[in-house]
Amino acid sequence: MLSKEDREYLLQLARKSIRDYFEGKETTSDRKFGKKGVFVTLNEDGRLRGCIGFVSPIYDLSEGVIKAARAAAFGDPRFPPLSKEELDKIKIEISVLSEPRPIKPEDVIIGKHGLIIEYNGYSGLLLPQVAVEWNMNREEFLDAVCEKAGLPPGFWKSKGVKLYAFEAEVFGEG
Repeated sequence: MLSKEDREYLLQLARKSIRDYFEGKETTSDRKFGKKGVFVTLNEDGRLRGCIGFVSPIYDLSEGVIKAARAAAFGDPRFPPLSKEELDKIKIEISVLSEPRPIKPEDVIIGKHGLIIEYNGYSGLLLPQVAVEWNMNREEFLDAVCEKAGLPPGFWKSKGVKLYAFEAEVFGEG
């Protein structure tokens, strides 16, 4: 668990990284947290505006936050790049991930587990808070991760599908 001060620092770092991008500056951090998987989600007026991250712990958490914040703001293919005028309108949420581990569908716990599905080159990921925000039950959540991967609902029951779960420490602005 991160301290309140660490959470505030990481949220400020994510916002600074986006602001620095507009000014053509690199963002760095002198604080180290260890390598962690992380996602940064941007919301504007309660609606998703961008969400990108790294499942695997390939970066120190501070570096991962910097990279994921910029990618969510300017590289999420579902949305146009964030404009400078939108910067003060967005709310930032950070999800720090545990290592994914194989899971059986019947062991998925709504609100606790995020999901990754993999099958023959297809993959999809949903953060744990998605099921809660959309009031999904287990089967709906499993169907939704299939759809995210470009697979039909119910495909999680198919032979050869790999299903992984992870947990997330989630915190945000406001």
